Amino acid sequence: MNVWRAAAALIREGAPGALATVARVRGSTPVPAGTKMLVGATGRLIGSIGGGCVEADVIGAALEAQARRAPALFTHHLNADLAGDLGLSCGGTVDIFVEPLLPDDSYVRVLDAAADAASGLVRTALDWTSGPVKTFQAVAAAGISGVAATLTRDGRFMEERLTQAPRVLVFGAGHVGAAIARAAAAAGFRVVVIDDRAEYADASRFGDGIVALTGDVEAALLRYPLTAGDAVVIATRGHRNDALILERVAASPASYVGLLGSKRKKAVITKALATAGVPAASLKRVRVPVGLAIGAVTPEEIAVSVVAELIAWRRG
Repeated sequence: MNVWRAAAALIREGAPGALATVARVRGSTPVPAGTKMLVGATGRLIGSIGGGCVEADVIGAALEAQARRAPALFTHHLNADLAGDLGLSCGGTVDIFVEPLLPDDSYVRVLDAAADAASGLVRTALDWTSGPVKTFQAVAAAGISGVAATLTRDGRFMEERLTQAPRVLVFGAGHVGAAIARAAAAAGFRVVVIDDRAEYADASRFGDGIVALTGDVEAALLRYPLTAGDAVVIATRGHRNDALILERVAASPASYVGLLGSKRKKAVITKALATAGVPAASLKRVRVPVGLAIGAVTPEEIAVSVVAELIAWRRG
């Protein structure tokens, strides 16, 4: 669930809560700057700062921020020896900003704007003596998807640059395609699942955040033109459908194109498409079989293997 939206919902419900954000990191740390965790009256609700001693300290600081109705910035040193004793592969330093969720209209509007934005800049003052100071500015997206946080040079603000998550188009809403769509959404991708059968491309089969589209490849690409920030996974019910889709997306700007199936299937389809004039370089980049080679068999296992590969692509 979107942590910004969840925080705004918590305020509207009148429930106590706090947001914890990794504002700056130095050295080896378990999570990057920008990582967020939502804390409620009884502890962690959404997200994770990294587990272990860090998370315990953050929850304590968040509960204190709730009680004091004032934010705090604290530094956690992950001593290499201590980190080793605790099983953490880290030895750096993290600065963590915790802010109480206050029923202030301008503050809630910023949370809503961040929740809905494809990209933007959120600035939060560290001093709330006169009330919460948080602003949102729409800016062009840049860099890896997610949130990149930093502290300003004067130490007065935390800045968070939001960028949109990559989009994954899953062609085929059968058992495997549906499992891939759900797993990709859970991993933070924006997901569109396409099938020419209305009963399969039924939004009720999928959770929030997954778009289901009834139509063929032409309808899908007309509505969602592919860009370098997109991934395509082809998992339809037959070789012919797969080939038709692959013919249209192999040479597209999409950075990731994967096809469910065996190496033999790849040979048959790529030979036919090469004969039809699809450039060899475009066909060569198609990942077949799609996903990491982990011996996956069930739809859920296949989904894990595919989304693991998508995460590796996303993180570069």
